[in-house]
Amino acid sequence: MLDLEPATRELAGLVQGIRDEQLDAPTPCSDMSVGDLLDHIDGLSLAFAAAASKTPPENGSQGPSADASRLGDDWRTRIPERLAALASAWKDESAWTGMTQAGGVDMPAEIAGVVALDEVVVHGWDLAVASGQDFTCEPHLLQAVHEFVQSSVAENPEGSPGLFGAPVPVPPDAPLLDQLIGLTGRDPSWRPPSAA
Repeated sequence: MLDLEPATRELAGLVQGIRDEQLDAPTPCSDMSVGDLLDHIDGLSLAFAAAASKTPPENGSQGPSADASRLGDDWRTRIPERLAALASAWKDESAWTGMTQAGGVDMPAEIAGVVALDEVVVHGWDLAVASGQDFTCEPHLLQAVHEFVQSSVAENPEGSPGLFGAPVPVPPDAPLLDQLIGLTGRDPSWRPPSAA
C-alpha cells in the first residue's frame, strides 16, 4: 500500500494556483492545454477513486477525457475535493487487492493504485511547469512511480499508446524526477514558449 495523499495534496495546490488566463496555455502533453489537462485530472480522480472501491463510475466506464470546455465554474474547488477523495479511497487496504477497472481497462488493484499515483505525480509536474509553479514529490512516492514507469518502458520501449510516449533521453546522473519525466516521453527541460 502507498499513501497517495502527499501527491494528491501537491496536485490540489497546483490546481488552485492556476489563473484563468493560463487555461489556454500549452502543457508538456502534446495537444493539451492547461484547461484540457485540468479536465483530465478531474476525470482520472473520479475513475481511480471508483477503481479503489471497485464500483463503476457514475457515468459508466469511459476512456480518459481532456476537454477544457467541460470544466465548469467550480473546478478550483471540485478537482481538489475529488483528489482528496481519491487519496482517501486508496487508504483502505481492500483497495489494493483483487481486480478492478479504470478507464475501461481491467487490471490488478495493486497496479491500479500505482497507476493512479503515476497519473497524479506526472500530471502534477505537467501542470506545475505549464503554469510556472514549483513541484515537489515525496521521495518514496517518486521512487514507486519511477519503478512502475521503468517496467512499463521495458515492456514497451517505444512508449505505451494512451499512457506514455517514447522515452526522451536523460543523462544517467540526472535527478530521479527528470529521469521519470524522460521515461514518460516528456522533455524534463520543457517550459512554456513564453518562459523559454
